[in-house]
Amino acid sequence: MDVPLFYRDQPMFGFDIGHDSIKIMQVDTSGKEDTVAGYGHINFDERAIKNGVIVEPEVIAKEVYRLITKHVIGQIDTRRVAASLPIANTYNRILTLPQMDPADLDEAVRLEAEQYIPESIDELYLDYEIAHKGDDGTYEILLVAAPQKIIESYITLFDLLNLEMALLETSISAVSRIVMHAERTGIPTLIIDFGSVTSDLAVFDKTIRVTGTAEGGGETITNAIAEKLNVTQRQAYTIKTRHGISAGKKQQDILDAVEPIFKVMTAEIKKMVRFYQDRGSEGQKIEQVIILGGGANLPGMSTYLTEQLRLSVRLCNPWKNLSFGTIQPPHALETTLYTTAAGLSLANPREERTLS
Repeated sequence: MDVPLFYRDQPMFGFDIGHDSIKIMQVDTSGKEDTVAGYGHINFDERAIKNGVIVEPEVIAKEVYRLITKHVIGQIDTRRVAASLPIANTYNRILTLPQMDPADLDEAVRLEAEQYIPESIDELYLDYEIAHKGDDGTYEILLVAAPQKIIESYITLFDLLNLEMALLETSISAVSRIVMHAERTGIPTLIIDFGSVTSDLAVFDKTIRVTGTAEGGGETITNAIAEKLNVTQRQAYTIKTRHGISAGKKQQDILDAVEPIFKVMTAEIKKMVRFYQDRGSEGQKIEQVIILGGGANLPGMSTYLTEQLRLSVRLCNPWKNLSFGTIQPPHALETTLYTTAAGLSLANPREERTLS
């Protein structure tokens, strides 16, 4: 691929790499309202990625080139990329350290990482952010680490495409950004992003304070319904989206199928809530839960989680404060495809950072 895809250097566009698909979106933030300039997605052979590492970059590059040159709705006119890392392939931890000079802090974070991460630090890229400065003279540090082989495989892909990787962050960071852009709320919030087999969790209180992953997602729920009701995957998906766990004649059968998944998921969510509230400053407590992603559209999900967590739970509309201008917005069923790419595209290019 010797021919450059782009000819004008503009701000970054979001590039979300899934286990078998790429989603991209560019948002223009220079006007009175933030406007989507272009977006699209394409699938690739899932064997091109193994354990987060792009093992066949040429396969993915070919599909991305086809996506950008033929299938984008609107226009992507920058070659600078903000890319996502799945949280399952990274290490995320909150550290508490005394306040100190930046040079000393770098070394202190590295020493702490060596204690908590079960891989050689020499084989990882590390980054961290001061999430909170305590009145007691301590820092709360959000540490993120990712295997070098994953990062380097991303670099190889973007080199093939003649794209510049300007930002690399976890998918939950990008999702949190689009949620906060849509909600514009300042209260401590638990964000749940339902994936296909796992769900990413984050507590957002001015910045991300805690992250985690819970087992269970949209595909898991579909499989459980199919097995319990002895129906096909397609039938199970229809039952899930049409009936969900809302009150109705099928409610108990569906609930019997999916409740074991929900119990595991809610136990992990409650653990995260307790962790944050035990460590929160000035008695801060989570005041709301915002859900998004494929599983979030399950009828009755918000009500169920509200009852289980004893917190207000509601579905996020990621496009609430975004305009699509003259281009066609994604279909309602495709909204969840682009949340990570949208959050990536909203990152401030003047504050771009990558794992180091």
